[in-house]
Amino acid sequence: MSKGANYKIVFTGPVGAGKTTAIAALSDVPPITTDESATDMTYNRKPTTTVALDYGLMRLPDSQRIHLYGTPGQERFDFMWEILVEGGIGLVLLLDGTRPAPHKDMLFFLNAFRAFIADTRVVIGVTRLDLAPSVTLDDLRVHLAATGLNPPLFTVDARRRSDVQTLVKALLYSIDPGLDDHAAI
Repeated sequence: MSKGANYKIVFTGPVGAGKTTAIAALSDVPPITTDESATDMTYNRKPTTTVALDYGLMRLPDSQRIHLYGTPGQERFDFMWEILVEGGIGLVLLLDGTRPAPHKDMLFFLNAFRAFIADTRVVIGVTRLDLAPSVTLDDLRVHLAATGLNPPLFTVDARRRSDVQTLVKALLYSIDPGLDDHAAI
């Protein structure tokens, strides 16, 4: 990472996984969101949903900045996914551990973003796992192994800045293993 550089990280995952919340937890500026009232089955999970993007900004030492973009979680807004990954250096995939089949969500999003992941890196965070005792990270690793990918996989609370920072650090270290361990992320 070079002085004064701008980078872009994209957050994706199903509705309710914590993308908007994670960006708000990391952003050094008030985040921009495009949440609207949910009018379909999404309403059963939460009353609002992202329809275009979320945006936040992290300021790092040496005038470096990481732009944080969140995708809509609904597949009907997938046209935004291609737009939002343009120029990105990596993907943070958030999964909701309380959904009926988080492994299917994981496989769906890894497939949907496979071209982007092939050129960059991905890290996976699972939210609300404490509320889903029937799902474990080991379960997800079994399904992940079938993809041929081996990204970092963490349990996270999207509301906690330190948890989301761990995801971003893991992503950055997978892109450049020589990064300074004391970088202020």
